Amino acid sequence: MAIHKLFEDDFEEDNYTLIAIHCSTEDYRLAYLLNTNLNLKLARKQEDLDYNYMEASFSIYEWDDEENFVTWNLVANTSKKEVEQMASAGSLFSDQKGKRTISKYLIPEQKRVDYFVKISSESYLKSSKIIVSRINAIAEVITAYTVNPNQLKSKNNLIFE
Repeated sequence: MAIHKLFEDDFEEDNYTLIAIHCSTEDYRLAYLLNTNLNLKLARKQEDLDYNYMEASFSIYEWDDEENFVTWNLVANTSKKEVEQMASAGSLFSDQKGKRTISKYLIPEQKRVDYFVKISSESYLKSSKIIVSRINAIAEVITAYTVNPNQLKSKNNLIFE
């Protein structure tokens, strides 16, 4: 009986750049600012990223630049959901119900990041340093920097197809 071993070379790696953005503006406003400053055409997808196992959905914007064979994605890292919570049984006001907000993260090991820009390309891509510096030039952006996706435990959450 023959034994076949799988090597890392058996799988084709996705070629993409990942940029983390710290920004307190709403997602639609950031998409507009990126479109304006980077000459993109990001548009909100019909459906958000919906992860049932995380009970969270994340807004996502996409632009498929067919001329340069590049796909741009802007995705929120945080999903907030309001849930009802019962007061503890020993509480003085045990009949009262409260609401609290639960935050879930697309990339939990990067909880402080507000948004990610994923730039997928089959061919050579412009220097990510230029893109990051143009994003940092936007007044509403606190900071932006590249992230190595191979160092992320939850990098599978970045597969959007």
